[in-house]
Amino acid sequence: MRYRRLGRSGLQLSALSFGAWLTAGTRLGRGESRELVALAWDHGVNFFDNAENYAHGEAERVMGDVIADLRLPRDGFCVSSKVRFGSAADPRPTQSGLSRKHVRDACHDALRRLRVDYLDLFFCHRPDPDTPVAETVWAMDALIRQGKVLYWGTSEWPAALIREAIQVARTHHLHAPTMEQPQYNLLHRDRVELEYAPLYAEHGLGITVWSPLASGLLTGKYNEGVPEGSRFAHLGEASPLHDREHGEAKLERARRFAALAAELGVAPAQLAIAWCLLNPHVSTVLLGASSTVQLRENLGALELVDRLDEPAWRRLEAVTR
Repeated sequence: MRYRRLGRSGLQLSALSFGAWLTAGTRLGRGESRELVALAWDHGVNFFDNAENYAHGEAERVMGDVIADLRLPRDGFCVSSKVRFGSAADPRPTQSGLSRKHVRDACHDALRRLRVDYLDLFFCHRPDPDTPVAETVWAMDALIRQGKVLYWGTSEWPAALIREAIQVARTHHLHAPTMEQPQYNLLHRDRVELEYAPLYAEHGLGITVWSPLASGLLTGKYNEGVPEGSRFAHLGEASPLHDREHGEAKLERARRFAALAAELGVAPAQLAIAWCLLNPHVSTVLLGASSTVQLRENLGALELVDRLDEPAWRRLEAVTR
């Protein structure tokens, strides 16, 4: 495993990390989740990502139980949560959003579910138009000063709002956001490469990227349709292929990508993940897996980063544009 600093902070995260979105607490129980976390840990993964709304809090309960059962040393791993949507199926007004109250309550609930004394990373899971950015910054700063959170950040926030949060923090000598968690893959890259570009040098922003496989589109398994039991089948109308305007174009680019991976003699999933790692601003790439076979293959992406030469990477860029 390789390790990278989280932006300009001193925290070192594994280049590949493991997340619980759409798996733990829904498709996978404690037994299967335990195998996946153990495999990730044995391969050097030290960051495990979660959120309050994943399986309405059950994903955090499962992950917390698994980590405790495996007796992972607390000083050896990092765990995250996200706040915005609440853990209830139908949250009341104070059970969601980024108000001071819900940020505090969500942190305490995540600590209880994950069975830890502090969160290493705590993300604001999408903006909240009903809460002033300054209120959220003050709430996050309070949690850090109380020792309940080490680093806070955002997920899928526009650059303008991140800048506003940083400015509030600097003006009042508060802890500013350290990281952002955006989607990043060969089919979805403008926000990371263009919109956030000034934030890396100016503010030392780190990014922990999700969906490196475009929800599985870059694995090639959707080239001929949506298999039963697949992630797209689980997502339903939220699947990228339901986007009438761009869905077919994305699928065609994914097919060209899969053809090139076959020509290069590499697994398409590994190639897609390795491409994300080429970006020096990426602190870690979040992996999601429903089987140890799948996770083991995806962890092999690290080996491809140095194995493929520059002409191969240029061809990859060309076929996916």
